[in-house]
Amino acid sequence: MKHIQVTILFFFCFYQNAASYIDYESPYHPVITSSGMVVTQNNLSSNLGVEILNRGGNAIDAAVAVGFSLAITLPRAGNLGGGGFMLVYLKEKDEIFFIDYRSQSPLNTELQDIFQKSLPKNYSKVDFSIVKEGYKASALPGTVAGLLDAHKSFGVLPLNEILEPVIKQAKEGIVVSYDLHKAIESTPQLLKDKESKKIYFKNNKPLPVGSLMVRNDLAKTLELISQNGKDAFYKGPIKNKILKAMIDNGGFLQNDDFESYTINSGPPLATSYRDNLVFTAAPPSGGGVVLLTSLNILNTFKLKKLGSDSTATYHLLAESLRRGHNNRSHHIGDPKYYDVPVKDLFSLDRTKEFVKSISSSKATPSSKIKPLRVVKESRDTTHYSIIDKEGNAVSNTYTLGYSFGSGVTIPGTGILMNNQMNNFAYRYGDSSIQGRVASPANRYQPGKRPMSTMAPTMVFNKDNELMLITGSPGGSYIPAAILRVVSGIIDFELDIGAATMLTRIHKDWPYKGLDYEKTMSEDTILGLKKLGHYPESNKTMGSTQSIHIIDGVRYGYSDLRRPNAAVSTQ
Repeated sequence: MKHIQVTILFFFCFYQNAASYIDYESPYHPVITSSGMVVTQNNLSSNLGVEILNRGGNAIDAAVAVGFSLAITLPRAGNLGGGGFMLVYLKEKDEIFFIDYRSQSPLNTELQDIFQKSLPKNYSKVDFSIVKEGYKASALPGTVAGLLDAHKSFGVLPLNEILEPVIKQAKEGIVVSYDLHKAIESTPQLLKDKESKKIYFKNNKPLPVGSLMVRNDLAKTLELISQNGKDAFYKGPIKNKILKAMIDNGGFLQNDDFESYTINSGPPLATSYRDNLVFTAAPPSGGGVVLLTSLNILNTFKLKKLGSDSTATYHLLAESLRRGHNNRSHHIGDPKYYDVPVKDLFSLDRTKEFVKSISSSKATPSSKIKPLRVVKESRDTTHYSIIDKEGNAVSNTYTLGYSFGSGVTIPGTGILMNNQMNNFAYRYGDSSIQGRVASPANRYQPGKRPMSTMAPTMVFNKDNELMLITGSPGGSYIPAAILRVVSGIIDFELDIGAATMLTRIHKDWPYKGLDYEKTMSEDTILGLKKLGHYPESNKTMGSTQSIHIIDGVRYGYSDLRRPNAAVSTQ
């Protein structure tokens, strides 16, 4: 009898343990390792990044390889012809660096040269497609300088060894996925450019799913960079091909633009959130300002008690984001051209002013804020996060602007050009309007870098240990996506998978609509309406690529909102 009782007890305990293991708290499972990890929007590029780590490279070496690889695997956003922001953390030195390699407007092009009309007087008569597609839409690319200067300062492998597998990838080609096929299909500006049409179309139709896309021209460009570094792009044969194409097609970029371009580096923006330090991109990033402003506001509320999916939490997220976007809409631009009042924007008085204006029982009336035409900001950016076995880390977000940028590919190079000339405040000087479209900080000037919502982010815990690397594409939706992940981990103690897949909302300033993802419950939508919000169903928001570190163990998660993203590990 005792034997039977012991046997029953054994199986009961075994079942209980098995059940506790099998019944996960969340269906969104992170990838786990104690070594190096690469998280990107494309599995091929993630694998290539790990290959660099396995060759003895550090996180910065892997970031360089991934940055160039994504121009092959994710050409709508990965690039050589765009620009971005990067955070670099060096474990041994316990230092964090911000690198601004944003695209830059032509040095010798005045506002009148672009539109042939005076602004803002003739704003309604201007054809703004000029700065959205074609050769006049491109600012000077900063990606090559940003990646290679990071490598020069922090990398350990020779550049030619880093680029070897990337060149091989371009020569061998990639299989066209459904996502890539649909991206090409939905980008009409590609058909207007002879070189782009040759690469991305066959018989006037987008490359079919399952076909092989080989990038020989891009491989040759990468070989030149491998041999001659950034001089190949800014002083040598690549520059010459870009300049010839600009002259032939009426573009604005000139030799001076290439010769004078430099990255800007310095400290990132930072704030304390519930005793954790949050670092993100400094101006000309406006996304970093939105994120930190929102965190400063939320710091005064006890979100944990409210629950991660409660109406009250969504209300506070919306109100903090609204004020964050307000903070970025007037005085954020290129700090070389405008004295950005960072201390004032994040001051205790400013935060108290924002908090005081928030009601827990009703949305801020839109009548208090003047109406504004909000500039469309492309969601077609991409982000990747990397950590190596030693603990060095990179958080990088870069962009072409719109999907496939300006649609222009420079003949003989395979380089897609950006359309970042679209990102300036061309209504500056119009006293009848307020906000980003008329922002004095982001008005057009020659040689200037436009404001961006890109906000690569790192978070350090109470013991000053790196605990989170994250970032997202999504245009003006970027800060909301990152905010939800950071809050999910810190406020609600979720794992990175669950935090990533929380329903997201977006609340801009000053329009009254509140965008929400379709996973939001009807009860919550009704509750937000009762508070005075105007909920509007939207598509998925952002695509965070994140690494969460707990006691030295790395938990990686690629957002499910966009296909083909992947975590790769050593």
